[in-house]
Amino acid sequence: VLKLFKLLHRTRQEVFKNDTRALEAARQKINEEFRNNQHETSQEKINELLKIASDVEVILRTSVIQAVHTDSDKI
Repeated sequence: VLKLFKLLHRTRQEVFKNDTRALEAARQKINEEFRNNQHETSQEKINELLKIASDVEVILRTSVIQAVHTDSDKI
């Protein structure tokens, strides 16, 4: 669980690099979701939550595009 938590935070830092608002929002969401489920004892439910977290990490890494504003007419 801790390994996945750290992986999500590393992915967040990489995907949202230099975007402080997105970095903070993602940090809060990751922490909130793990905190809300920290007392879960059902192995089945824990496995399901870990699968969801793993899927989210893959989606962040492969599907999020960060645009850079370079000029008033260009992105």
